[in-house]
Amino acid sequence: MRRWLVLLLSLCIAGSVAAAPVRIKDMADFDGVRGNDLVGYGLVVGLDGTGDSFRNAPFTEEMLAGLLERLGVNVTDDALRSKNVAAVVVTGVLPAFARSGSRIDVGVSTIGDASSLLGGTLVMTPMKAADGNIYAVAQGSIIAGGVAVEGEAARVVEGVPTGGAIPSGARVEREVDFDFSQIQNIRIALRTPDFTTATRIEDAINRDFNRQLAVTQDSGTVVVEFQDLGEVNPARVLGRIENLTVQPEDRAKVVIDHKAGTIVMGERVRISRVAVSQGNLTLRVSEAPVVSQPNPFAEGETVTVPRTFAEVREEPGIGFAEIADETSLSDLIEGLNALGVGPRDMIDILKSIHAAGALHAELIIE
Repeated sequence: MRRWLVLLLSLCIAGSVAAAPVRIKDMADFDGVRGNDLVGYGLVVGLDGTGDSFRNAPFTEEMLAGLLERLGVNVTDDALRSKNVAAVVVTGVLPAFARSGSRIDVGVSTIGDASSLLGGTLVMTPMKAADGNIYAVAQGSIIAGGVAVEGEAARVVEGVPTGGAIPSGARVEREVDFDFSQIQNIRIALRTPDFTTATRIEDAINRDFNRQLAVTQDSGTVVVEFQDLGEVNPARVLGRIENLTVQPEDRAKVVIDHKAGTIVMGERVRISRVAVSQGNLTLRVSEAPVVSQPNPFAEGETVTVPRTFAEVREEPGIGFAEIADETSLSDLIEGLNALGVGPRDMIDILKSIHAAGALHAELIIE
């Protein structure tokens, strides 16, 4: 029987305690201060017979032939029968303000039928951004996080041996043109848009600088103007802004993962007055056929006589229980636990309460 797990999380210990202040840098991003995704296509060599088979991955053979030709080695298709090479996709993120010569981490994943990248080495691979330009070059030994063992009649795989990583495996060759010191304003983008949180960020910035610098544009954007500060370094201004603390506001939510049996509820969840009844009805049908056969040396034949047993059983359940008006999260949990409600039944009860219009929260079912 599958084991259900219930995880009930509140945003604080008591419902009356307000959420703790959070730094602006932990709840928002600054426009222009972001990374850029990079991708490349290359070869991994040095595998212990776990590479691509050229019959199923002809692109690997073409890449290997092209690489050897660039190195001055002329080969024919018949000469390429190695199982130590694999074609891979290399991914990474170019951080904001990354300078030429700095290093970044990259991930490596197979695209052919290679079974493992353990012990492999990535050959020099250019990495491009969305604009098609090369911004970094990756190369190095791969750290694979899994292992695969195969025998005549069994195969055991632990982890994902077809993917790996190269810490500091790419060197930045091209910088993104962005003069941060010349900007006149910057937008603060909230990761969770909310009008209350945005206005609190505006008030915190204006109060700290003692002037009207920030303006709330919408629920997810706060614009900060630098013109009234005179000759200042925008980087120093943002360093001061991102460490200001604001108490974030959030919507009441109930998240249910029906597959894992997980329930997550915030402290702002409220329940209106409602009555709940819960019980289980079990119908059990079993077959117990009886074999009938004649006595020894008597005439007749052996037959099977079907016999069916049907049983209907109803579990006691909790009866009708009334939940008072404006019940808090802690009161709801305490009441359901006192009634002996199990995790699976609790999920069904919450969905029914929401359908009845008594659950004042956004219900998210995954």
